[in-house]
Amino acid sequence: MLLPRVLTAMVGVPLLLWLIHLGSLPFVAFVVCVATAALYEYALLLWVGGRGIQRFTCVAGGGLLALAVALGSPGPGRAMQGGLPGLLITAVVLVAMFREMFRSEHSMDRAALTLFGVFFVGWTLAHLALIRDLRPHGEQFTYLLFVTVWIMDTAAYFVGKRFGRHKLASVISPGKTWEGAAAGFVGAILVGLAAQRFWMADAMTPALAASLGMMLGVVGQASDLAESVVKRAVGAKDSSALLPGHGGILDRFDSFLLAAPMMYYVLIIWP
Repeated sequence: MLLPRVLTAMVGVPLLLWLIHLGSLPFVAFVVCVATAALYEYALLLWVGGRGIQRFTCVAGGGLLALAVALGSPGPGRAMQGGLPGLLITAVVLVAMFREMFRSEHSMDRAALTLFGVFFVGWTLAHLALIRDLRPHGEQFTYLLFVTVWIMDTAAYFVGKRFGRHKLASVISPGKTWEGAAAGFVGAILVGLAAQRFWMADAMTPALAASLGMMLGVVGQASDLAESVVKRAVGAKDSSALLPGHGGILDRFDSFLLAAPMMYYVLIIWP
């Protein structure tokens, strides 16, 4: 299982780093494609698992919302700022409700799961583009986010596998342990502090670096567990088999679902 993960990463990581460097519309397009693919996996998971969902509304609505949010960033989309994301949110809610109103059998659960996917995947992942377009250090902070999550996941995996004894959430994710989670948390803090010391001294203070590390160390792992809740609800191990050794797009970006928006808002609120 480790070899396919490494081979996939050898192709995917350089491509991702190149797109982050390009920024602007190429990175926006990448984020929207990732969000749309993840939404498709989410909708398919629930549908195959027998849970009612409006698949087209979820995928199309969530993808358009991700596009609207990403284009509302200070970089490539000044003309798209304003009320477009709010308009799309309203439109998606209306479409979801109207579709239930005109069905022969109505389901509020189906509408709720549809809208949950739109926000849980489409809205959240769009913040990757917002972080990239923060001025003047958006590129550095985007690299920091990905590197922190990667190292956090790696530390949690290997320490948990070697020393893990106490289950973190056995029903949701049997492989995760408190020991692994602690290693991931410490790893995230160390990455933040090292980045500030050797690379991003002009972009953040030690206090901000430590705060970002602690936040990502908690929220990134909680985001991973949140996606596991969805998979366990339908009895699935992976969201798909698209990426060898990594599962699906949703599996690969699960830690960013909550980490990306949290990091973005910390950065814009931090004094």
